[in-house]
Amino acid sequence: MAAISWFKDVEAAAPIEVFALTAAFNEDTHEKKVNLGVGAYRTEESKPWVLPVVSKVELQLANDKTLNHEYCPVAGIPTLRSAAAKLLLGDNNAVIKENRVDAIQAIGGTGAVRIGMDFLHSRLGYDTIYVSKPTWGNHKGIAKSLLYKNIKEYRYWNNEKRCIDFENWLEDLRNAPEKSVILLHMAAHNPTGMDPTQDQWKEIATVIKEKRLFPFFDCAYQGFSSGDLDKDAWSVRYFVEQGFELLAAQSFSKNFGLYNERVGQLLFVVQKSEYLPKVRSQFEIIVRETWSNPPAHGGRIVSTVLNSPELYKEWKETVKTMADRILLMRQLLFEKLKAQGTPGTWDHIVQQTGMFSYTGLSATQSEHLINNYHIYLLRDGRINMCGVTTKNVDYVAAAIHDAVTNVKA
Repeated sequence: MAAISWFKDVEAAAPIEVFALTAAFNEDTHEKKVNLGVGAYRTEESKPWVLPVVSKVELQLANDKTLNHEYCPVAGIPTLRSAAAKLLLGDNNAVIKENRVDAIQAIGGTGAVRIGMDFLHSRLGYDTIYVSKPTWGNHKGIAKSLLYKNIKEYRYWNNEKRCIDFENWLEDLRNAPEKSVILLHMAAHNPTGMDPTQDQWKEIATVIKEKRLFPFFDCAYQGFSSGDLDKDAWSVRYFVEQGFELLAAQSFSKNFGLYNERVGQLLFVVQKSEYLPKVRSQFEIIVRETWSNPPAHGGRIVSTVLNSPELYKEWKETVKTMADRILLMRQLLFEKLKAQGTPGTWDHIVQQTGMFSYTGLSATQSEHLINNYHIYLLRDGRINMCGVTTKNVDYVAAAIHDAVTNVKA
């Protein structure tokens, strides 16, 4: 008798869109193909970039005979945790001086989001979480896997006007039940690329405080919005200044180009320093039961750079170089679309910041670009501005013009 498989009734999951796009792009042999889907920096030659400062530190680490492959502490590399906290909050932040902040090294920003949501749900009993509409595709999936009872959205994007739907956002926050977790994008919102102004952040903070909601910042793109690491961290620093307790998920995938090294951390700010050991101990249990302890190599790279004035200066300049190229590509694409008279408004392309642009293209128009022009982008119209270059911008603009002109939204 044939053995009965325990796995025979398992259904295939839907493909992960961004990775499926990359696979399709890699298999495509069209000479003019363009990848605007991948969430990673690309050079003018459409290639991944190993940051020179990263190469320099990797060589240094390879020749350091004092290093070994022992386990890292469960909470992560101490020099990384403290330096990354200063990067986000500023060296002289009061909560650092008062010992009211700590952090846990995580498996990238995704891991930081995961353990943060886990703690809020399993330790504090929070059952309701709000994410922006739209948001990064993994936010809702992680909350769902952690069995949050209520996964809700606050209105964020006005597709007609191509801007933040601010008044409706505030209305949704005012209607949120007490102790709801509010997931906020610190800077370079994914996927829209549109961030609140400082005055708008102040209004958001007021409502969150009045309604007793819990702010959780996703900080995946520090430096990629404006090219200024401090300016991009303004929202988090303002909330801390206003006395909020909060969580913040940091990622070093983008600003260090360490995508496959999975370097991140979860920062937490508390009201009193005596709370820190208790909170940290709970996070350590969560980590122990999830990935046990973090990998060392990427964390050592980031720690080395952040703790060396010379290397840190070089890295800051590199971050600005990446951000400036993105801004230039925004301007070029905007000018090409305007010059050819593409229907609609395109000001949002230059008003948005960071890696992504929420173009306003519909799913059918996006599919038209993929199928007819071999330009790969997400179905919601999000494009990675790093994929645009001086060599392909005319081709991309002409394709968008054709889709907008001839394909019904």
